[in-house]
Amino acid sequence: MAPTSLSKSELLAQEEQALEASLTQISLRLLARRHMLATAESCTGGMIAAACTDLSGSSQWFERGFVTYSNEAKAEMLGVPTGLIEQHGAVSEPVARAMADGALAHSRAQVSLAVTGVAGPTGGTEAKPVGTVWFAWCVGGETHSEMQHFAGDRAAVRVATVRYALKRLLNLLPA
Repeated sequence: MAPTSLSKSELLAQEEQALEASLTQISLRLLARRHMLATAESCTGGMIAAACTDLSGSSQWFERGFVTYSNEAKAEMLGVPTGLIEQHGAVSEPVARAMADGALAHSRAQVSLAVTGVAGPTGGTEAKPVGTVWFAWCVGGETHSEMQHFAGDRAAVRVATVRYALKRLLNLLPA
C-alpha cells in the first residue's frame, strides 16, 4: 500500500485539532485546581494567548497575555531588570525565567508561560541563530526553563514555538 500525502490544508487542520486537544486538557487541569494562566510572549507576538482564547470558555482559566516584544516592554510590563537583558540578551534563559515570574507578579494567575526567541529571518547570530527560543513555565511554585531550536521560516518557528510551549505546559501541569 502506497503512503498517502496530505495537502497543506489537511496538515493545518490536523495541527489545529492537535492544538485544540492540548488546550482542552490544559483547561481541564487548570479548572480542576481553580488556577488561571498568564502568558508572556515576545517572538510569538500574542499567538499563544490567541490560541488559548480561541477555545470557548477560556475566560474561566486564561487570565491575561502580555506581548512584550521590545526590551522596554519586558522591563515595564513584566519587571524584567534591564541589567539582566543587557548582560544576557533578550533571548536567554534568565530573561525567559524573569518573564514567566513577572507574568505571575503582574497578574492574578497561578500558572504562567513565557517565550523569547529569534523567529527570523533576521536577528540571528552565531551564538543565537534564527530558530533559537527560550521557554519558561511557572507551575506549582517552580519555574522551569529550556531552550529549543526550530527549523523553517518565521511562520514555522512561531508555530513550532506555540505548539511546544503548550505541549510542555500540559506535561508540567499535574493530571
